[in-house]
Amino acid sequence: MKQVMIITGVSQGIGHELARHFRETYHVIGLDKSDDPQLDGVTFHELDLGDHEAIAHVFTDIQRQVGIAHVLINNGGVSSLVKPMAELDVETFKQVIDVNLVGTFACAKAFLTLNEKAEYGRIINLASTRSLQNEPDWEAYGASKGGIVSLTQSMAVSLAERPITVNAISPGWIHTSDESLRDIDHAQHPSGRVGKPDDIVRAVAYLIDEQNDFVNGHNLVVDGGMTKKMIYEP
Repeated sequence: MKQVMIITGVSQGIGHELARHFRETYHVIGLDKSDDPQLDGVTFHELDLGDHEAIAHVFTDIQRQVGIAHVLINNGGVSSLVKPMAELDVETFKQVIDVNLVGTFACAKAFLTLNEKAEYGRIINLASTRSLQNEPDWEAYGASKGGIVSLTQSMAVSLAERPITVNAISPGWIHTSDESLRDIDHAQHPSGRVGKPDDIVRAVAYLIDEQNDFVNGHNLVVDGGMTKKMIYEP
């Protein structure tokens, strides 16, 4: 019988690729505000991560359906918000925090009940290299992702009495669209290329392995080395 994996944000991008890959080995339950990706082997629930009461209800439904869950991948959320700080109103800032950071916490909290009788558990929180370095006008998104890294560390310590590890992954540039890339896009990375969703899939596979319980509270940066590159204006 397959173990149960819950993934938020499965309708597109990294979340869609995670669901497509892990449906072969897990019973994948996908959550998203957008349309059902209609992947064979993936059970879909519509969910707005900004509606925290709805999160509790959906996870209760999942528990009723499957009983126990082993893996939670908090991938969903506001994927970007670029707005000059002087034009960024407080309510919009709060909304991004509410979806990305509070939504991650709410899903993790609800997951604890589903994982209570399992032999092990894995929580993976998708953060971003924008929690470590940034460009102008990304205050809301960067703050939410920085909060996710800190939350990951705190949860790993708080859940030490349970067989659950909590880790984060901070992707750099992961190409998920059909837009063509330039040579310079690849060449500027120390690894010589822009990232692919498969790079995140492999990182997740490592962190959720039942044997890898000594990796805990870690933020795994998957960015082709860009956060280690010193860049000056020519």
